[in-house]
Amino acid sequence: MNRKRMLAVSLAFLALSIFIDSTHGVAVMSIDFGSEWMKVAIVSPGVPMEIALNKESKRKTPVTIAFRNGERTFGEDAQVVAVRFPKNSYSYILDLLGKSIDHPLVKLYQTRFPYYEILADEERETIIFKHDEETFYTPEELLAQILYKGKEFAETSAGQKINEAVITVPGFFNQAERKALLQAADIAGLKVLQLINDYTAVALNYGIFRRKEINETTQYIMFFDMGASSTTATVVGYQNVKTKEKGYVETNPQVSILGVGYDRTLGGLEMQIRLQNYLAKEFDAMKKTPNSVFDSPRAMAKLFKEAGRVKNVLSANADHYAQIEGLLDEKDFRVQVTREKLEELCADLFERVARPIKTALETSALTMDIISQIVLVGAGTRVPKVQEKLTEFVKLELSKNINTDEAAAMGAVYKAADLSQGFKVKKFITKDAVLFPIQIVFDRTVDGATKRVRRMLFNRMNAYPQKKIITFNKHTDDFEFSVNYAELEYLPADEMAAVGNTSLSIISLSGIADALSKHANEGTESKGIKAHFAMDDSGVLNLANVELVFEKTVVAAEEEEGTFSKLGSTISKLFAGSDDKEPAEKVEEPSKEDIKPVHEDPDQLGVQKEADAKPQNQNETQTTENKPSNKTEKIEKEKKPSLVTLKEPIPSTEVRLGPKTLEGPKLAESTKKIEALNHHDLERTRRERALNSLEAFVIDAQQKLQLPEYSEATTPEESEKILAACSTISDWLYEDGYDADADTYEQKLAELKGLTNDLYARVFEHKERPEALKGMVSMIHGSTTFLEKVANVTSSSEIFTQVELETLQKTINETQEWHDKIVKELADIPLYEPVKYTVRDIANKMAILDREVKYLVNKAKIWRPKPKEEEPAKNKTTDNSDEATAEVPDGSETAEVPVTADEAPVKTKEEEEEDKDDGVVEEEQNSNVESKGETDDGSIEIGSEKHSQNETGETLQLPEPDPVKTKDKPNQEEPHQEL
Repeated sequence: MNRKRMLAVSLAFLALSIFIDSTHGVAVMSIDFGSEWMKVAIVSPGVPMEIALNKESKRKTPVTIAFRNGERTFGEDAQVVAVRFPKNSYSYILDLLGKSIDHPLVKLYQTRFPYYEILADEERETIIFKHDEETFYTPEELLAQILYKGKEFAETSAGQKINEAVITVPGFFNQAERKALLQAADIAGLKVLQLINDYTAVALNYGIFRRKEINETTQYIMFFDMGASSTTATVVGYQNVKTKEKGYVETNPQVSILGVGYDRTLGGLEMQIRLQNYLAKEFDAMKKTPNSVFDSPRAMAKLFKEAGRVKNVLSANADHYAQIEGLLDEKDFRVQVTREKLEELCADLFERVARPIKTALETSALTMDIISQIVLVGAGTRVPKVQEKLTEFVKLELSKNINTDEAAAMGAVYKAADLSQGFKVKKFITKDAVLFPIQIVFDRTVDGATKRVRRMLFNRMNAYPQKKIITFNKHTDDFEFSVNYAELEYLPADEMAAVGNTSLSIISLSGIADALSKHANEGTESKGIKAHFAMDDSGVLNLANVELVFEKTVVAAEEEEGTFSKLGSTISKLFAGSDDKEPAEKVEEPSKEDIKPVHEDPDQLGVQKEADAKPQNQNETQTTENKPSNKTEKIEKEKKPSLVTLKEPIPSTEVRLGPKTLEGPKLAESTKKIEALNHHDLERTRRERALNSLEAFVIDAQQKLQLPEYSEATTPEESEKILAACSTISDWLYEDGYDADADTYEQKLAELKGLTNDLYARVFEHKERPEALKGMVSMIHGSTTFLEKVANVTSSSEIFTQVELETLQKTINETQEWHDKIVKELADIPLYEPVKYTVRDIANKMAILDREVKYLVNKAKIWRPKPKEEEPAKNKTTDNSDEATAEVPDGSETAEVPVTADEAPVKTKEEEEEDKDDGVVEEEQNSNVESKGETDDGSIEIGSEKHSQNETGETLQLPEPDPVKTKDKPNQEEPHQEL
């Protein structure tokens, strides 16, 4: 039973962990990149999902970077610099990505932090920080350095290099903001597997640990996330859906984003700023100094830090004292702040709490009575007044059953493991949605007049990733069209302004007339110019390609159709449209049916259509069979026309509007700048480690030479030489060597180790030798006892030969003689003499004896006695032996089966089956394969899933990349995971 229990525990541990061959294992990471905090999570071989700790062993790191005296610091160290030199420390940079100098959020940032010098980058239509007269930093460069530091945290925790990551991003980020963040990650050397919306990551994390609660009935849950800079309310639906994987239909859980509402400026930062201003006014009112605290950036930075601390304390206490020593002109500041005062300062902010919820409900077309839970996310939801306002509006008890700080990071790292090539996870489908509708605008000439035409490419809350095709049928010459945001009237005025430039790009097409004339004399018919757009899983829109499509009629012999050909033809007819004429311009996508909160997967729709087509095929076949055969039909094959599609590529040029990413020389310059800073930090770290190692070794050597065990193992000359070298290096370190480089420190450490290696080796040998000799004596005694017992066993001659016994005796005698010899010799050798017999020599001698004993022991284990020959039956009936007999019933002759003590007892069938399963690990069959959804021209194409899923449990499973094999017990039930 113990063996079975151990096996079950082992299998359960395998099911709850991630395993991968170390020669092929590649860890992946996620970064929950917020305005104020950064959380890093990893998945590595043997480590399921875990938060990577920073150098202070904390689970989250401030998104702050500082430069001072040629040194670069991050996180809490950078916040220390911010208090004394606020201009040299940069924080809350995420809110500045992809924005121009006149953007309202940039203006708000300058108001909150007036000590930064922000300039306009006219060429890129973005901003840039002026650090000093020679140094400038773009927001992408600053974020790239912080991302690189997060990468270091992950690599330290995983113990290996990590290049792939999933990064969270606010769901309301537009195209320019998303591209800027992707470029920052690229500069940091990270391959971004996906930008995942923060609320999608939270919803995924919530679902993977509750997948057993998900069924075919949609469950609606709202996540309310109030962070440092913004607030988001998201309505999601959980439901089991059927997906088709290469002909196999599977049922997997799915989370769909149904409605989103947000407020970009409602968060903990705004509360902290208001409390900071209140404290500043209180200090000026005390008249302790004629100078105003508002005119001192350093004093305001101190008040900002203290305001953040007091705000957090007031979430759990009714009042607290704000106090700062030497705030301004060496004057101290201390004042009591109550929770009521904070709520009074932020009264208008609390009135805005319900606005994102209203927008999310309107978008999802749901009401609060359908929502089963309101789950709180983000540190801002800990404010009592926020919870009070939420409760008043939703009329539900607020759920706090998720880790508000780490939920997004853990959900994102699950997605990272899913998208990576090295891990296999249980499939959990995510359906994200477009927040800002995108349209195509172009001009068309009708009866000599120019008409502006608008076609919606991606509607609000369209699922992505997906592909769409827009067809232009009326253009015979070069033209251009624009890609813009559209229908943003549902947003408040301030949110519409925050979206920024609504014009995304202008696309110019050329060579159309030449392409038309090229196929004009071939009997072709133009089907229009098709522009293929794709919105990837990061929410970034790209123009894939543009082509001119023709159809040509050709005549070919009709081949005899088989059953599968007829079935395929029938299904094609079901999907084909009945109209011969196409509209002038259209956006091709799947036909819209009843709109439901949870959208069906396109693959499942294909399965349903295929199933619906079968009865019709059967009816058609039956009708054909019932028709009387016409003997006058022609035997020869008739020829019929068929259509062939021709595609001609159309050159296209895209001009992106609004804020632009770094390109060309500027990108190369930024990359070189970041690499130089990273190299400087690496050299600084290496130098510090070398200096610390040298100082520690000098002090350690001086102290050891004062101990008896070291002083007895060295000569006076050797000891004096070592002490002199230590003294010389110590003096050099505190005089001229304090500014030396890492190579010099490492060289001097190597020289000092060369002087002490022999001494340290002798001390080690003298210290460890008694234990080694004691072990040898124990082994000799045990081997002798084993040999005596073997020799006394009556049947031993049948197991071992005389030569084997004599060989073991000879080895024991040789080992004993060698032991006595070295003990005698070592007793007369001084401790400072070179060691003649080392611990390794003793271990090698013991290994020889151990090998001989193990040989005999293993031979005894596998030995079985020879079966005795059966005696005549008549002798057995009269023999008075103790052997048992087994009689055969029904009058058959009696068959006597001798049973000896050396033979194993006969097992029942149940026992044999139990032993068959006990300890066997079966290889898991990988039946999950990729599939391509059935797509029509212009339909939404959802990228193929790269992950596969098991049926039980809530955690990551063993990765199975080729050629790594996954071994596990099938259908192993796993315990439920609780956060």
